[in-house]
Amino acid sequence: GRHSMLPRHVQRLGRDWITHWNGSQILALNSPVSSCMRWAGHYPPWASFPLPIAADFSATWRFPPFFGPWRQFQNSNWHLDSYTQSCCFHLPNPSMKSEGEEPLTKKRKLSGQDDISTPEQQTDLSNQKEVSCLSVAQNEEKHGSKKGTIKRHWEYFCQQSKTMQIAKNKGSDQSSTGSEATFDFTVMSYNILSQNLLEDNSHLYRHCRQRLLFWTYRFPNILQEIKELDADVLCLQEVQEDHYRTEIKSSLESLGYHCEYKMRTGRKPDGCAICFKTSKFSLISANPVEFFRRDIPLLDRDNVGLVLLLQPRFHCKTNAAICIANTHLLYNPRRGDIKLTQLAMLLAEIASVAPQKDGSFCPIIICGDFNSVPGSPLYRFIKEGKLNYEGLAIGKVSGQEQFPRGQRILSIPIWPKKLGISQNCVYEIKQQPKEENAGEKLEAAKPDNTQEIVIASEKSSSKLRHHFKLSSVYSHYFPETGIPEVTTCHSRSAVTVDYIFYSAANDDTDDQPGAKDSFCGGLKLLGRLALVTEKDLWTVNGLPNENNSSDHLPLLAEFRLIER
Repeated sequence: GRHSMLPRHVQRLGRDWITHWNGSQILALNSPVSSCMRWAGHYPPWASFPLPIAADFSATWRFPPFFGPWRQFQNSNWHLDSYTQSCCFHLPNPSMKSEGEEPLTKKRKLSGQDDISTPEQQTDLSNQKEVSCLSVAQNEEKHGSKKGTIKRHWEYFCQQSKTMQIAKNKGSDQSSTGSEATFDFTVMSYNILSQNLLEDNSHLYRHCRQRLLFWTYRFPNILQEIKELDADVLCLQEVQEDHYRTEIKSSLESLGYHCEYKMRTGRKPDGCAICFKTSKFSLISANPVEFFRRDIPLLDRDNVGLVLLLQPRFHCKTNAAICIANTHLLYNPRRGDIKLTQLAMLLAEIASVAPQKDGSFCPIIICGDFNSVPGSPLYRFIKEGKLNYEGLAIGKVSGQEQFPRGQRILSIPIWPKKLGISQNCVYEIKQQPKEENAGEKLEAAKPDNTQEIVIASEKSSSKLRHHFKLSSVYSHYFPETGIPEVTTCHSRSAVTVDYIFYSAANDDTDDQPGAKDSFCGGLKLLGRLALVTEKDLWTVNGLPNENNSSDHLPLLAEFRLIER
């Protein structure tokens, strides 16, 4: 009649163990093909604990009273006919007590703490788990179980762009009429979520099923996104060095990309990468930027940037070039002083790379995770080209916190003079005055706008400037409703922190400050991949989810290079 209660030592089995029942029988739950499944979401809410069951149960077997009414069991996700001897019955980590709780944190052991298991055993166990979860992803794809996909559409600003997008004509047949040559290309910015950072910050992913967080599950999804969006230029953040070396670089090269990479300077093993289609561009120069300076206490963080100068592959009267920059600024909401200094260092490098022979700047695109929200002082500085930070609280620079805890006021100047960057965000060379006007402020700009000669006694100013005329690809709010667009979403927040800024052609954005600055042509925004709202993302359980394997969404825009 009734099945006897399980022994207490079986009930107390750790949730991260493989449960064996009757010696050799290993069972699977609710999936005839999956070899790595979670308990959460697969047992009824009235069950006090998950119960392993023998494979050789009889047809007359009945559940004990504590499992609740049979009708509830029938309506649950349990399917007895899916149990097979060849499948693996995997219980998740102790921290994942139910759906929505956090995965196991796998902190990197930078100092040699004692551990029971050997590194070889840990690696072997991790590999077994990841290989098992990879088979899940492959089986799900084979059975066509892709569901809960985020719906994003392409927004066109030009009818010709729409025609070209539909035709998928991405070859060398670029339109050229009169004295104006055009070159169309697409740019993606994507924070792909470093696996190391994911595991070190597991509290941000409590809502995720654990199997979706393994790199062996995530990377095929990320690569598939890149294939489908098929951008001509990729700006990737949080690219883990070992994954880049063993998988990412070779995978992207097989898709026709040339890759440049800059790893962070500290202990975090991730960095920024810029990859471009060799059929569309050739590389002129690659310029990494390290924000860490050992001799400057303010710059004690290991964030980096990368600036590329690319040559489009199309025939025109003059040698056009495009400057592509990629960065991931410091996250800490209370260190706006560091964020602004890192941004100034990136802008100074761009200013040294982008000038052309006639002294004008080539078209510029700046991508990245800026860890700042729309409308914040840092955001306004990028778009408006100026910022008076006198009296500005250090915790309000990025706008990440509604009630910032860091109320210290930004110092004037923010960074020391020995950094060698002026308040105009260009590299400077200091000289002593030679004439009688010693002690007075004297600034003389070189024709290429890349350096400034500044007298040592220059008066400190609280006004930051840069020479670029930048627009944002995205408007950050839906015009019909005013609801914010979202680029990142996890257990704690859903906001916009990722951007694509570009130097607009004069006829593209007339009201931008610096519209009369000297640029070689410019960029016209033809279209963009629409973003979504926070509500939209939670309909697919936020990020990462089954189909989107980062906690950020990829940004994608199509531009036309206009050379006059």
